[in-house]
Amino acid sequence: MAPRNAVFPADRHDLYAAHAYSAAIRSGDLLFVSGQVGSRSDGSPEPDFEAQVRLAFANLKATLKAGGCGLDDIVDLTSFHTDPEHQFDTIMKIKSEIFSTAPYPNWTAIGVNWLAGFDFEIKVIARIPD
Repeated sequence: MAPRNAVFPADRHDLYAAHAYSAAIRSGDLLFVSGQVGSRSDGSPEPDFEAQVRLAFANLKATLKAGGCGLDDIVDLTSFHTDPEHQFDTIMKIKSEIFSTAPYPNWTAIGVNWLAGFDFEIKVIARIPD
């Protein structure tokens, strides 16, 4: 079995330490990224929804980079939404900016009733390039 190694982006430790989890785990040629939210550097939620989604993707990019990956290396994407019916247009707008060309990663969107004060969360699995 391949060892698992914790990966953390620079300057993003408050939420990880407060809730005792790793930003990502590298195992073999895969990077398993924990749910990324639109948190500021102190761990507090960005209050504006569109800005929160953009910040979640920025935090995702930083975590992928720390693990040696980029957005094009994502193979599996799961997003969590507190109010999918009212949030979906905003999320689709931002998602289409970030993933603008095929092939797109596969995607599962899940409606939830609580995200620890956040309204959007995104987790991914990425293949680490050679």
